Amino acid sequence: MNVAIFGKSIAENDARYIQGLMDKLATVKGEIYIYAPFYSVMSGLIKFTTEPRLFSKKSEISDVADYLFSIGGDGTLLDTITLVGDSGIPIIGINMGRLGFLSGISKEEIIPAVDEIIAKKYTIEKRTLLKLITTNNLFGEFNYALNDLTVYKRSPLSMLTIKTFINDEFLNTYWADGLIVATPTGSTAYSLSCTGPIITPDSENFVVTPIASHNLTVRPIVVRDDSIIRIVVEGRNLDCMVGLDSRIQKIETATEMLIRKEDFKINLLRMVNQDFFKTIREKLKWGLDIRN
Repeated sequence: MNVAIFGKSIAENDARYIQGLMDKLATVKGEIYIYAPFYSVMSGLIKFTTEPRLFSKKSEISDVADYLFSIGGDGTLLDTITLVGDSGIPIIGINMGRLGFLSGISKEEIIPAVDEIIAKKYTIEKRTLLKLITTNNLFGEFNYALNDLTVYKRSPLSMLTIKTFINDEFLNTYWADGLIVATPTGSTAYSLSCTGPIITPDSENFVVTPIASHNLTVRPIVVRDDSIIRIVVEGRNLDCMVGLDSRIQKIETATEMLIRKEDFKINLLRMVNQDFFKTIREKLKWGLDIRN
């Protein structure tokens, strides 16, 4: 079993959990590949039985890794998708952060989870990606997102004017701080905090959610994920940003953006005792009686 490891930082109190993971993987036949910048962070904190191989880009693991462990929070897991791409490598999220919608394995559950992975006791969730198309190829080859695309202003003194079309039919002109186009996975992220609906991971939809709309009757709308969404930002505010998950670029007004479903999906590994509804109940404290 060849395993890739991705992370960005290690809290001193969490080092023992990562050490336990490394020790466990050392007992499993196969190679361990560690993201090179993360290996530098691990040096001095983690001891290795056998020196791991290092990687820094997708091509170095796409044909060899059976699984990729993301160590951190949901933001860390989002960063893995540019390393996994269309390779189909299942991503396993180990939550060292707080909420952890995507990173479903707690640090206390690492060893039992590895045992279940070895025994093939898991399910694979195929998560839809969205793709951004611009004439200047704004994000290069990594023009896709697992959570959302966000257009937003930088200046607090003015609003954006965002014209939006669905399959070339005019939807609305949003006067707002910004606009979110979210996948089902992203419906529990930024879109949710802007009153967007939660939709299940297997829903074949996108959610278009305004950020602080000037018109209070404007609400999020759910559209089919085979739709082509076209966005044009207008106005005098030239300091406008667009984000794909955690990646950000500055854009000029009048830049036309096309958003559609990506041709491939990301595989998220889930343990047998996990499901979407259980996750949102636990993370959002649904059904919790707070009267006592």
